[in-house]
Amino acid sequence: MLSFRTRTEPTARSRDCPNSSRPGPALLVGISRPRTSRAGAGRWLVAQQEGWEQLSQGQRERLVQLGVRPSEKPVAEAVAVKARPRRAAGGARAGAFERGLVALAQYTEREGTVVVGRSWSEELPDGTSVRLGVWLSNTRTRRAGLSEEQLERLAALGVEWAQA
Repeated sequence: MLSFRTRTEPTARSRDCPNSSRPGPALLVGISRPRTSRAGAGRWLVAQQEGWEQLSQGQRERLVQLGVRPSEKPVAEAVAVKARPRRAAGGARAGAFERGLVALAQYTEREGTVVVGRSWSEELPDGTSVRLGVWLSNTRTRRAGLSEEQLERLAALGVEWAQA
């Protein structure tokens, strides 16, 4: 069983400052705090399991004593994420794209530019509000998933990143 002893030592500040009469904090003796985060320790553990063959016999024995075993299957297979299937053209996304395009056309006609602040909302004639800045930012981020027709329509409005 571990026993913890405490002792009081002056802190660096109280040693350096002769006018300080504060005692130092109680220190735990014989205990060291982990210096790595859990994520770092997890990465280290995976690296040991993946590189099991490169470890020396003594390293393997110490890891086995700790309960660590070599990886049974490659980590790439263990954590592989299936790619989501692409949605068919149309549906809710197409409607959102159309609303965003109409809002962008309206904004461009009024302001003379396609540069839109991220927080800008555009009111459509039918009363629908479109968060145009967010829509344009998200569309740019997801441009790899846009069809050629959608990119052409954006380019026709003057959106530079949509031009080939």
